Amino acid sequence: IIIDFTHPTAVNPNSDLYAATKCPFVMGTTGGDREKLMKVTQDSETYAVIAPNMCKQIVAFQATMEKMASDFPNAFGGYKMELVESHQSSKADTSGTAKAMVASFNQLGVEPFSVDSIEKVRDAEGYKKMGVPEEHVGGHAWHTYTLTSPDGSVQFQFKHNVCGRRTYAEGVADAVQFLAEKIKSGSKKRIFSMIDVLGEGKMQ
Repeated sequence: IIIDFTHPTAVNPNSDLYAATKCPFVMGTTGGDREKLMKVTQDSETYAVIAPNMCKQIVAFQATMEKMASDFPNAFGGYKMELVESHQSSKADTSGTAKAMVASFNQLGVEPFSVDSIEKVRDAEGYKKMGVPEEHVGGHAWHTYTLTSPDGSVQFQFKHNVCGRRTYAEGVADAVQFLAEKIKSGSKKRIFSMIDVLGEGKMQ
């Protein structure tokens, strides 16, 4: 099983190779043409776990927000959202986790919010403003979602701040074990997300 944490420009060339050789993979790299990634993987019937985030707790938060949006659509009707994400300067694209969360918040009724409106922080001044510890400037993932009511009298704020990469490595280990079991059992379903991994209680 290949573990792919490379660069957005490598997403599609790499997935084409995995599909051509039917080599199972865990894809944590964000960016690239996601529709093409999913299509080539599905058409080739290659086993894969594809997810914008491998942190167990963030996966659970993401799943919770998806369920909330499904159960209580328009709960935040008319609210204005601001979304700021900060990563090390070497991260070329906008956070895949932030992009994924936008759909849930839009379903919850915030004023129409585009992924292009996500504020991306990749500089020293921005890190200092957000409070990123200096020792983690080279490896962090901080996200803040701020929702404000139309009249400004109510505000909600959701945050998930990760320093270092250990939590992602732990999630990848769980994903590899999960995928290996799916391959061994001959699962008809071939493409999975980290929410699938979490849903089967495979998070250690």
